[in-house]
Amino acid sequence: MRIIFRLLQIALVAFPLLAMRQDKPLRVIFFGDSITQAGVGPKGYITMMTETLKSNNQSGQFELMGAGIGGNKVYDLYLRLEDDVLSKKPDVVFIYVGINDVWHKSSSGTGTDPDKYVKFYEALIKKMKAQNIRVILCTPTVIGEKNDNSNMQDGDLNQYSKLIRDIAAKHSLQVCDLRKYFQEYLSKNNPDNKEKEILTTDRVHLNETGNKFLAEKMMEALLKK
Repeated sequence: MRIIFRLLQIALVAFPLLAMRQDKPLRVIFFGDSITQAGVGPKGYITMMTETLKSNNQSGQFELMGAGIGGNKVYDLYLRLEDDVLSKKPDVVFIYVGINDVWHKSSSGTGTDPDKYVKFYEALIKKMKAQNIRVILCTPTVIGEKNDNSNMQDGDLNQYSKLIRDIAAKHSLQVCDLRKYFQEYLSKNNPDNKEKEILTTDRVHLNETGNKFLAEKMMEALLKK
């Protein structure tokens, strides 16, 4: 009888706490570079996602937060992980980094070699998984919008995207394959093979159409069961 009484006591305490957890919105952090930094702007993808949730009466289910800083590479994310992500106790984190790791190789000689990219990326995952965070990996999008693989960094972007897919498979994590989605979109919607102004303003940073497209893909990934 004492055991049954004790179990009832635990249940009376635990069930209300569980209900409170379920009623609390899931905190979602988007962790990345300038694209994510702009994502919280008036026409940014994170803002668009928040508006979509409101219009669908789902705003009480999710709390979306941006943690993007322009110019960041994967090791920058590692250095600010504690302050900008873990301290905020997120339930879900999108890791969206890689464009600068590739781009800065040619623009300033400060990119990230593939082996170091993987090590820092897996170090991020390890720390997040230790806190039971749902981690969603995003492949990098574009540096140039030509649809025939003639952009200067297409080869590297494809390589780093494969690295992310491999990391996801190794750690049983979800992938939001933005590289694939953007390539498919551009193959259908860039008949003149333009270098920019389809989804981006400058070959990299997103215009309103690009932010809307990104928001749709991020939302699909977030709501995926």
